[in-house]
Amino acid sequence: MFIVLAGSPRGGITLTELTPEGVASAPLRLDGAGLLTAVASREPQRPRWVWSDTALWYPALLQAGLRVERSQDLRLAHRILKLAEATKGTALRDAPANAWDGSAVPPGDHANTLFDDGASENGADPIAEFLLQRHTLDDVARTDPAKAARLQLLLAAESCGALIAEEMRFTGMPWRRDVHAATLEEALGPRPQFGGRPAKLEGLADRIRVALDNPALNPDSQPDLLRSLKRAGLPVTGTSKWELRELRHPAIEPLLEFKKGARLLSANGWAWMDAWVQNGRFHPEYVVGGVVTGRWATRGGGALQLPAEVRGAVHADEGWSLVVADAAQLEPRIIAAMSRDEAMAAAGRKRDLYQGLVDAGVVDTRAHAKIAMLGALYGATSGESARLMPRLTRAFPRVIGLVEAAARAGERGEQVSTWLGRSSPLPGDDWAGADAVPSTDAPAADDRRARQAARDWGRFTRNFVAQGTAAEWAMCWMAGLRQRLRALADERGEPHLVLFLHDEVMVHTPAHLADAVTIAVTEAADDAGRLLFGNFPVDFALTVATVSSYDQAK
Repeated sequence: MFIVLAGSPRGGITLTELTPEGVASAPLRLDGAGLLTAVASREPQRPRWVWSDTALWYPALLQAGLRVERSQDLRLAHRILKLAEATKGTALRDAPANAWDGSAVPPGDHANTLFDDGASENGADPIAEFLLQRHTLDDVARTDPAKAARLQLLLAAESCGALIAEEMRFTGMPWRRDVHAATLEEALGPRPQFGGRPAKLEGLADRIRVALDNPALNPDSQPDLLRSLKRAGLPVTGTSKWELRELRHPAIEPLLEFKKGARLLSANGWAWMDAWVQNGRFHPEYVVGGVVTGRWATRGGGALQLPAEVRGAVHADEGWSLVVADAAQLEPRIIAAMSRDEAMAAAGRKRDLYQGLVDAGVVDTRAHAKIAMLGALYGATSGESARLMPRLTRAFPRVIGLVEAAARAGERGEQVSTWLGRSSPLPGDDWAGADAVPSTDAPAADDRRARQAARDWGRFTRNFVAQGTAAEWAMCWMAGLRQRLRALADERGEPHLVLFLHDEVMVHTPAHLADAVTIAVTEAADDAGRLLFGNFPVDFALTVATVSSYDQAK
């Protein structure tokens, strides 16, 4: 059963039940309390809740103590189907831009807007959109049932990811403010009472001014700093830490230390803690599919970029543990499965894939194996990666053929797609592909720029198929893990996801369930591999650690 929720133009909420054949019941008009009752009574029947944006509808349910198992996020699904190569020629793909092409819910806590004012759909009709999406999949199925089935799995996984993102935001990551504050004070000095730089940062700033003989220098100002470095005779073109590390001058050591401290202060300092940590929990706002490959992004809080300095503040509650798991060499395993390259799959079976390449005689060291694989994934044309590419090509022709074909398609301006059917965007209107023939009077520089742009886009599409399919596997991994964690709940609590970082998850669990969670994490990874790739013999190896704080997992 599908249940469509929509904001009513007359205020309040409408609930419409749809059969699998698309037959609609008479809509029920509900207020906020009525919706909570309706969800609670219908959820045991395991319907799929259909709504415009999970980030709009789900927070209010979570705040009321309700969770749903399945949903379809129409806006996320629309974005995938609108761009998918498989949907060419369908009504959805060919339709002009409409309300479903707009951005999702803006940042901020919107848990109360749903009940206070009714859900605004901005003129969009959720039932019509849902039926259009189902008809689109039917159209694809008529010509390629396998593609339609994969797209349907992708929509379900993406929508489940949206549920997980809101659950993690609502529950929050356990965070020790005292540990975080102690870390900041040790690195930066005491928190300034009236703004300004902490004492240690100001001391470093003074050392930089002395070394560069510029008492008025503001080291936070990139233009001022660059001018001072040049006046000191240093051959700099920028102020990045990578460029500065190559220089020898008394100002460099305190400057690098200053930049590190300033980054910590701005990204995860006291102001960040005040804004994002409440009642011992860090509540990030994830953006599902925020990157074109399907990877997640964040609206704020930086959950995808927690630096090592503050990870000790991610600390399990008393009597609880953190189970941290990450997938080893995920993207190489993904392209092995996509290309059905059994030789590469065998190299990674139940072990470190890079060491497997060494043991198979493909390369001589693990470091070379890693360099070679990065070259394959990102299109190395020079250096050590390019030198090692012929060895990979001979050993794993299917894998290299897959990524090379994706690169050539990108150079021609064509779309490429992930395993489940998310397709790459097309280059801009001013882009010319590798096959474009320049006019006879076109400057040579223009021709070079066009060909370089084609190569750059080819590197993007080369990596798109690997990174995007890895994101699909990870979403299925989390979806399966979410179900298993709920089944483990007992009187002492329920294990729950608190962090997702591309190929890494963290679960906060009652300590006595940590071993069971470890098994669940591993089984969910195996199931995700089978769900996507059937019986192809590829292993998705995990590193799993049970710790009391996040910094202990690395």
